[in-house]
Amino acid sequence: MSTPSTGAARSRPLLTLIAVCVSCGLLPASLTGTSVALPDLGSDLDASLVTVQWVVNAYNLTFASVMLVAGSLADLLGRRRMFTLGLVVFVLCTAGSALVSEVVLIDVLRGAAGVGAAMVLTAATALLAQAYEGAARAKAFGFLGSSFGLGLALGPSLSGLLVGAWGWRSVFLAHAAVAAAVLLLRPALAESRDPEASGVDYAGATTFSGALFAFTLALVEGPQLGWAHPVVLALAVLAVVLMTAFVRIEKRRARPMLELSLLREPKFAAVSLMPVLLAFGFVCLLVFLPSFFIGVNGMSSQRAGLTMLLLSGPVLALPVISGVLARKVSTSVLLGVSLLLVAGGAAWLTVLDQNSTTAVLAGPLLVIGTGVGISFGLLDGAAIGAVDASRAGMAAGLFNTMRLTGEAVAIAGMGSVLVSITQGNLNNPEGWEGGVGELANRVVQGEISAVADQVPADARADFTAYVSGAYTSALHTVLWLLAAVCALGAPLIMRMLRPAPAGRSADATEHETREPITMGETS
Repeated sequence: MSTPSTGAARSRPLLTLIAVCVSCGLLPASLTGTSVALPDLGSDLDASLVTVQWVVNAYNLTFASVMLVAGSLADLLGRRRMFTLGLVVFVLCTAGSALVSEVVLIDVLRGAAGVGAAMVLTAATALLAQAYEGAARAKAFGFLGSSFGLGLALGPSLSGLLVGAWGWRSVFLAHAAVAAAVLLLRPALAESRDPEASGVDYAGATTFSGALFAFTLALVEGPQLGWAHPVVLALAVLAVVLMTAFVRIEKRRARPMLELSLLREPKFAAVSLMPVLLAFGFVCLLVFLPSFFIGVNGMSSQRAGLTMLLLSGPVLALPVISGVLARKVSTSVLLGVSLLLVAGGAAWLTVLDQNSTTAVLAGPLLVIGTGVGISFGLLDGAAIGAVDASRAGMAAGLFNTMRLTGEAVAIAGMGSVLVSITQGNLNNPEGWEGGVGELANRVVQGEISAVADQVPADARADFTAYVSGAYTSALHTVLWLLAAVCALGAPLIMRMLRPAPAGRSADATEHETREPITMGETS
């Protein structure tokens, strides 16, 4: 239970909701939006794929792995204080990323910005829970989930416009400016703490963060060193050992940092698995498609961002519609259909090639966006409604951890698979004097025109067509994998969400899980 601090200002719920939703929409936009800037950033700073990948990976990795510690500190030191500190860290590090010209330093600043983002998100959810009660709280969390989805979806399109108009640095400056504006709403937030908070679970935090970092690093370094390289294998083993230790540590604690027992609830486990599956079928595309459009299709950053609206546009409107549908159709059916739509759209997107027009891409991108939009209006409210009200805070924390961890692993994994397959497709193309590994890295990074400039003029056209074809084939393979993951996940999710045997508690849980949460409702 959390209580307001003595002498704290009275919470102003509407302003609290605005501050929380704007800040929590900005955090995922800083992930997916940055992806549009990566080709220009890498080319401008002459950076390798690995270092450029860490502009995204460092942010997402620290965001996911530090969130548990940030939540504990917020309970102990105060949620408003942690929210404010997180925004300050995010503003300074994000603005700093725009002002430096060393990509390794940008990676470090992005990692620090991820720490700030974790502080903001964990404190924000607690502030929202403190400002609202009962049905109003469920609706407020519905707005929060929708804002998170909007940030993910709109990030690439808005960033594409910024890059096209003012360059890659403007993306970071814009994100910093929005976060700074949210700080103006700080007086509307009431301070609160958890009176039962006893400290930080450093053992659990260290093992969880270490496991996630080791696993992500193994995924990133696999294509560079070779998947059988001792360093890669050692990192994979270390990740397993640390995650096993984390689970054992949390099971023994009276007040665990992450309430893993919630995953024994089939409905909550199913809802928590959904964002992990969608990370493969949607978030990865938000990160990697802009580089393909720019590098292979020859689009400008602005056009790539606008093309991404076909993917993200349905996410803006469909959460409201899915809330209405949830009054007539069960959540299990809606979430199952959403995954099948994502699977079908990913399979259809294999029509993508070097000459694809926007008209050809519109169908599959809209189908994927429709599937994601249906689920985004339901997930956060369903996660809270799938457990007893007294465990809502724990449920929100575990759900967000699953969501962010899934995104971190999916993005790193898809990047590694793309590089590995592209490298396997390349066989010493004529005119290229560098290594195949370096070539694969730069092709996936979207720098095809830059590497083509390094081969003799008479071989340049054939070289460009060859490497573009190798990358396109790799992307097709990954799209079929994404389609398979979502298609296999659909019946699993529907089975886990089936109504429990007749009984009062089961009926109540099913009703709460099906309660529609829409962007159009007010508290």
